Amino acid sequence: MTIIQLEYLLAVANHGSFSQAAEKCFVTQPSLSMQVKNLEEELGVILLDRSKKPVIPTEAGTLVLNQAREAVMAFRRVTEAVNDLKGEVSGLLRLGVIPTIAPYLLHRFVPEFTRKYPKVELQIKEMVTSDIVAALNRDMLDAAILAGGTSPGEIIEEELFDDRFYAYVSPMHPLYERSNIRIEDIDVKHLLLLSEGNCLRDQVLELCQARRRVPAQYAFESGSLDTLMRIVDNTANMTIIPELALDFIPKEKHSQIKTLAKGATSRKITIAVRRTYVKRSLISALKESIIGASK
Repeated sequence: MTIIQLEYLLAVANHGSFSQAAEKCFVTQPSLSMQVKNLEEELGVILLDRSKKPVIPTEAGTLVLNQAREAVMAFRRVTEAVNDLKGEVSGLLRLGVIPTIAPYLLHRFVPEFTRKYPKVELQIKEMVTSDIVAALNRDMLDAAILAGGTSPGEIIEEELFDDRFYAYVSPMHPLYERSNIRIEDIDVKHLLLLSEGNCLRDQVLELCQARRRVPAQYAFESGSLDTLMRIVDNTANMTIIPELALDFIPKEKHSQIKTLAKGATSRKITIAVRRTYVKRSLISALKESIIGASK
């Protein structure tokens, strides 16, 4: 049994396909398949049900996969721990970012980060929070930028900055003439929301103490804040946006941005990592770059 065999097995389980796993591991499919087959023969059990599409682990495969993740992570931590001890900022960093942060923050820090740390290979994926948590637990991501307080106990978060909420209001909306809006005055029937899976949606519903099913003339949900704002521009509705998005709103639309009354909440933007992640120098460098770029 080798680390390579365990890595290939994990890749197939994560992607549900031998061909996709081979592509991600930069090997030919026959080579990857042979290594997995050799592992099965050594253990004397079938680990993957190849009759299913996508490929799924067998009962024995699930048991082996749990141990394989721990073994591969421990193996990688040897090099990571030594480099971290030397203070060397290098290696692969697989970063997940939620959709309500990615368009407004990545361009601020990525160019400077990659210039300052040329030995870091930065891979970024835009993903909703639930997918990020699953990917962190399956060792498919190293770290994530998300809204604080949305991660389970096996993941730790380090705070970056506060991101205040604002209302974005149509000129046809009854609250348009106000410069400051009270939460209790928001009619949720005319509040456009992000689609389910976006943690900002849940935060807005909690902020407004609204039920998830609210009668309305029509329902519109989107995974994009920009799309919601364009709908607001052409209807008598409103939406809630984070402070990160304000710089991307044209000056002629600034009158539609309204502060929320005292007591209204904000969200905390955090870096999330597994509790077992040891490459602290890399995370510290990332944190420093993001905080510096967000000021």
